[in-house]
Amino acid sequence: MSGARLAISALSIAVVAYLVYGAFFFLMQRQITYVGVQLRAAGPVPDSVPGFERIWLGAPEVKAEGWYLPAIRDSATARSPALIFTHGNAELIDNWPLLLEPLRQMGVSLLLVEYPGYGRSEGVPNETTIVHTVVDAYDWLAARDDVDGDRIVAMGRSLGGGPAAALTGRRQVAALVLESSFSSVAALAWQLYRLPGFLAKDRYDNRAAVAAYDGPVLIIHGINDNIIPYSHGQMLSEAAMHGRLVSYRCGHNDCPPNWDDYWAEMRVFLREAEVLPIE
Repeated sequence: MSGARLAISALSIAVVAYLVYGAFFFLMQRQITYVGVQLRAAGPVPDSVPGFERIWLGAPEVKAEGWYLPAIRDSATARSPALIFTHGNAELIDNWPLLLEPLRQMGVSLLLVEYPGYGRSEGVPNETTIVHTVVDAYDWLAARDDVDGDRIVAMGRSLGGGPAAALTGRRQVAALVLESSFSSVAALAWQLYRLPGFLAKDRYDNRAAVAAYDGPVLIIHGINDNIIPYSHGQMLSEAAMHGRLVSYRCGHNDCPPNWDDYWAEMRVFLREAEVLPIE
């Protein structure tokens, strides 16, 4: 066989292999993205927390769970700021009440939103159903008499950055926090897997959402993140009109390295965003 034929044969094999590789990811992308559907709720509902409410969101399409944990505050009459939290792809809301407790101590009420198909929730997770659930969560929260609807913050970690950023284009959000998140699924797919972005069924274009949002944005990212590279945090920060990038020497699941520093930074941001009063 001539050299030209060998080259053509090798190229053909490479093209076929790449097409098979791309087809595998295209068909399996939601199983890869939403691995948390395999997790079952591990612990009891935190109904011992005073004022705790368990709600169901996303009807009629889905029935997704939400946990409302009210702020710890001096006055029972004042309306509190609130934060909607959306977690990573291999997590459940069960993992977060204790970790986010400092926010309640600052006077911020929490609404933890579960994804359709995760934990105790029904339905199928995808960009449409998850964003719909988060918008429903916002509407439920804003309608409460004990919540100040003008001071609702969206916060998303990793995959959760997608629905949190999307919320800013659908409702009035006082501030946005994105932790260890990506600029877009398309950009991440190309950077990590060399797959074209048009193959992504769920695009979560966080960069575009951040660029269109005129409120304050806090970007938190680990310099050593090998799951969602640090460059994505930089891109989000550069796209934001009023953005701040806080970098930590950590990876993806070991961030932040110091929780005291993390919560101090968060308090400063929420004060500057006029979500918390300046003392």
